[in-house]
Amino acid sequence: MRKFLLATTAIAFAVSGAAPAFAEFNERTIRVSNGINADHPVGNGIDAMQKCLDEKSGGKLKLQAFWGGALGGDLQATQALRSGVQEAVVTSSSPLVGIEPALGVFDLPFLFSSADEAYKVLDGDFGNMMNEKMAAVGLVNLAYWENGFRNLSNSVRPVTKWEDFEGMKVRVMQNNIFLDTFQNLGANATPMAFGEVFSALETKTIDAQENPYVTIDTSKFFEVQKYITETNHAYTPFLFLFSKAIFDTYTPEEQTALRECAVVGRDVERSVIADLNKKSLEKIKAAGLEVNVLSADEQARIREKSKIVYEKHKDAIGADVVDQILAKIEEARK
Repeated sequence: MRKFLLATTAIAFAVSGAAPAFAEFNERTIRVSNGINADHPVGNGIDAMQKCLDEKSGGKLKLQAFWGGALGGDLQATQALRSGVQEAVVTSSSPLVGIEPALGVFDLPFLFSSADEAYKVLDGDFGNMMNEKMAAVGLVNLAYWENGFRNLSNSVRPVTKWEDFEGMKVRVMQNNIFLDTFQNLGANATPMAFGEVFSALETKTIDAQENPYVTIDTSKFFEVQKYITETNHAYTPFLFLFSKAIFDTYTPEEQTALRECAVVGRDVERSVIADLNKKSLEKIKAAGLEVNVLSADEQARIREKSKIVYEKHKDAIGADVVDQILAKIEEARK
């Protein structure tokens, strides 16, 4: 009888000890807006993040993803977060420059030379500093996910040095830093909506465009281009943003779980996008395009030439922000 009572007491203690683990979690459905589609690597990241949240919250914290801009564009969704009417969004940094000008630092040309370099900077002190700036405008950045490096495709010539850009009509995003970057290299930079790019390349209205390999593949730009140059001229992060007004109402345990699981999702998303980029590049090569890699020396040469772009936009971004990221990149390269 005594053994039975001891066993029963032990089970009771075990149950009572386990109960508080989930007691600080509430049943919540967290709407996450995305401008991209569910088959993008962000989808893999969301799945991994949800599994992590299931373990930490006992299934109480649930992510509800809305794809393809179903809740509005990235900027509109982000403003909804700031107003406290929506929970989260995964967005590129570029559309948010009007909210926080410091984010323009990620549009500067030839900033990072590798993904590992970008990770060291984003996941370290510089990223934390930028997170503080986001918090000041009503946004909590849980983690830096990845959009990736942008590369050049064209139908004119291989690009092995900056002089090869001369006179080339290159479609760029409607972004002043991108415009200045390509004009500075001698190209005819042409802002254009993404949906118009394929037909413009096909009709030779433009000669070139720049995007990550996955986008060049899935948009079939390789069907109307001859050359690909791995320029890695811009690295764009995704930010996993949460409404600060809503986040501040969550328990400390819920906040910690969201931050930790966003990092789990980040690592999966980065890994998947890296694999997809490799597969897309192989598909592009198989289609018969001539592919070359811009050398490290030429990247350094173009980076030097692009200093004028840095100087032109330094005050708008914040001189301290530009100086800090350059210092952190130098540290990462050692």
